[in-house]
Amino acid sequence: MNIEIFTEAPFAIQSHILVAFGAVVAGGLQLALPKGTPLHRATGRAWVLFMVIVVLTSFFIHELRVWGIWSPIHGLSIFTLAVLIIGVRAARRGKVRTHAITMALTYFLALILTGALTLLPGRMMHQMVFS
Repeated sequence: MNIEIFTEAPFAIQSHILVAFGAVVAGGLQLALPKGTPLHRATGRAWVLFMVIVVLTSFFIHELRVWGIWSPIHGLSIFTLAVLIIGVRAARRGKVRTHAITMALTYFLALILTGALTLLPGRMMHQMVFS
């Protein structure tokens, strides 16, 4: 692992990586812990906060440029924010199935799959992890 790549990265990237890692951990706990408990709610709030910060920090990262400074990843960020809102609203309205599906898909698609894609050759995370 080459931590120097991380330490030399812009603050937006550093914070994005650290908060995304926190979201992976909190989301994994959410999936493993019993549902509907006070701990589930507290961990869920933390996870949503992490995810919102991950989304917001993504708008300050412009490594991939497809449309000016923007990329499909920024579109995914907007979509993720919308889905988080749907998931939180579903929980507050007692729509447990919608909430569970929305949040689990967000975890796996917006964090795990997208995180795995950062490990592709040519990406900064690939260089950091594999060099």
